[in-house]
Amino acid sequence: MAVVLWHIEVSHYNEKARWALDYKGVAHVRRSLLPGLHVGRVLWMTGQKSVPVLEFDQRTIADSTRIIGALEAAHPEPPLYPANPADRARALALEEFFDEEVGPHIRRVLFSMLLPHTAYAADLVSTGFGTTTRSLYRAVFPALRIAFRYDMGIEERRVERSRERIAAGLDRLEAERQPSGYLVGEHFSVADLTAAALLFPLVWPREVPYALPEPLPEPAASYRASLASRPAFAWVEEMYRRHRGHSAEVAA
Repeated sequence: MAVVLWHIEVSHYNEKARWALDYKGVAHVRRSLLPGLHVGRVLWMTGQKSVPVLEFDQRTIADSTRIIGALEAAHPEPPLYPANPADRARALALEEFFDEEVGPHIRRVLFSMLLPHTAYAADLVSTGFGTTTRSLYRAVFPALRIAFRYDMGIEERRVERSRERIAAGLDRLEAERQPSGYLVGEHFSVADLTAAALLFPLVWPREVPYALPEPLPEPAASYRASLASRPAFAWVEEMYRRHRGHSAEVAA
């Protein structure tokens, strides 16, 4: 049975799963889905609506954290979980922190600034599809935008609170860095992968396998520029440079 990743190309949680597959060299097929229109298929597969979803080892696994756990069990080398129990507990705690306390807030803030730009937002989230599909998606995007705003909780008070949570997440990343440059011990771990992957939409390092449409609209461009001098920004770029490596994607 082929390993198949169902994903949305621009999603940071999906990037977390892609990076884990690539880092471990697990050959896999990628099936791209269109945001909003993905729900029916994913519900049918898993009983919930979120991606990534991995078909792996006779199982269908939803959630990036569970996907990494399954990959680590089946393909322990190179490791993402530290061998030392205390280091492993710390790495998993940092994974949970960035999953729960940073990732959703990045999505809310960025989409609050991008959704009003119909053509740009539609093209961004339909990256990887053909011209006809992207044109049709752009046509229905105004209706989907309503659902996206509701699903992401985009309203002024919550967006402002999310900006604060992102800043706090960057503060913690900068405080947690060890002399090695990693978040736990001397080696790259699930903590580093998670933090870098979930922050990638703010940075968009060159190693990301999908291109960011340019130019980035305002005020998103100014928000991104306001973070560029932070040590955490450079750290994300460095983690991608060191460890993003080659893709393990194979043809269907």
